Amino acid sequence: AAKMPPAAPAAPVEKFRKDYAPLGHVAENVNLTFKIADESTQVLSKVDFVRNTAGKEGPLKLDAEDLKLNSISIDGKALSEGTDYEWEGSDVIVIKEGLLKDKFTVETDCTIKPQDNTQLSGLYKSGMYCTQCEAEGFRRITPFQDRPDVMASYMVRVEAPKDSCPVLLSNGNMVTSGDLEGGRHFAEWKDPFPKPSYLFALVAGDLGSIHSTFKTKSGKEVALGIYSEHKNVDQLDWAMESLKQSMVWDEQRFGLEYDLDVFNIVAVGDFNMGAMENKGLNIFNTACVLAAPKTATDDDFERVQGVIAHEYFHNWTGNRVTCRDWFQLTLKEGLTVFRDQQFTSDMTSEAVKRIDDVRSLRAAQFPQDNGPMAHPIRPESYIAMDNFYTATVYLKGAEVIGMYQTLLGRDGFRKGMDLYFERHDGTAVTCDDFRAAMQDANGVDLEQFERWYTQAGGPPPQAAGGG
Repeated sequence: AAKMPPAAPAAPVEKFRKDYAPLGHVAENVNLTFKIADESTQVLSKVDFVRNTAGKEGPLKLDAEDLKLNSISIDGKALSEGTDYEWEGSDVIVIKEGLLKDKFTVETDCTIKPQDNTQLSGLYKSGMYCTQCEAEGFRRITPFQDRPDVMASYMVRVEAPKDSCPVLLSNGNMVTSGDLEGGRHFAEWKDPFPKPSYLFALVAGDLGSIHSTFKTKSGKEVALGIYSEHKNVDQLDWAMESLKQSMVWDEQRFGLEYDLDVFNIVAVGDFNMGAMENKGLNIFNTACVLAAPKTATDDDFERVQGVIAHEYFHNWTGNRVTCRDWFQLTLKEGLTVFRDQQFTSDMTSEAVKRIDDVRSLRAAQFPQDNGPMAHPIRPESYIAMDNFYTATVYLKGAEVIGMYQTLLGRDGFRKGMDLYFERHDGTAVTCDDFRAAMQDANGVDLEQFERWYTQAGGPPPQAAGGG
């Protein structure tokens, strides 16, 4: 008998910036319980949704990828597939519109296998359990509206074997912990500040750590912790010093104070991103956090200092004020790269830092801008968002932010930043909102800046002769 050809993979779907539309219902509170075990992890989720009058009413769509859905219910009523909900493709759950009220609670029970998750996106196991949710990894943990304009407060309970996972970390402040039967234990973490799902984080494992405290300008004491495998603990001191320098600098330069009682960093050997700014629980590749005088060069020390600062600075430029959609990525990344460049200039040599940054720009970004992969710092479309974490979005994006400061002066730029936070704290916004804050705070017309966001490349250089 003739063999059937294998099913063709689904054609890639291109997303466009112009198609953005607010959701009809949005998650407001998220309650998660993780029951971590060797063979699989059970994730129980309870999410409160509210009607969003800015969006059109319609069915509730929850992203859900590579997970086993055991059950789903609304307000305690179990839903059945076909009658109450259906799958759109293999990765979106669509709950029928007739079941939705102005306020309702969706509960799900799912099973995931972190040890088999070789994408290193979502929750995975590599020595320890850890997460990477930016850009779209949270949907691999539990069904959710996995987009950055959905900002919810999170309560997370982690349960795991005490011998293999003595350390249990998540976002925010720990509220309680204790022992369970069968050699297991738990910790509960509450993050009071609404955040998008890409900033969710969980770490569980056998880790060493160093600890310190930092007193903010208003007198609040913050507990600082940096975690790593036991063998690397003696290389964490510089990261702690860099974190404190970053906290002081952001208070002095931008008036920005840390908002939680705890700030933790975890160094992970197998980590796809260089580092990730999850709220209150930054996760780093070891290359960006470990430094010891015997083995690290001056450049290594400066890199650790800069990356620690970059992720810390995201607490305000990225976390407290986030991106409406992923097309706005440079809103958080260009701005935060500019901030970490300014920090390194102040900590080291302004001239040397500027030369280093221009060298990076010429080596990584200029070829991109002049080649077939050229794109504006705010792209108009993408197929896979993970491919847009580019030198253009980051480095050229930082240069565009630097032009605001050049035109407005340091004080004018600070006025614009102050207005940006005053207007948008706790919300998901756009590059246009940032430009409007700079413009309005300084009483100037910055319309010409629009071209830097819509066009690749730059204006041709012009030289005037001296006669």
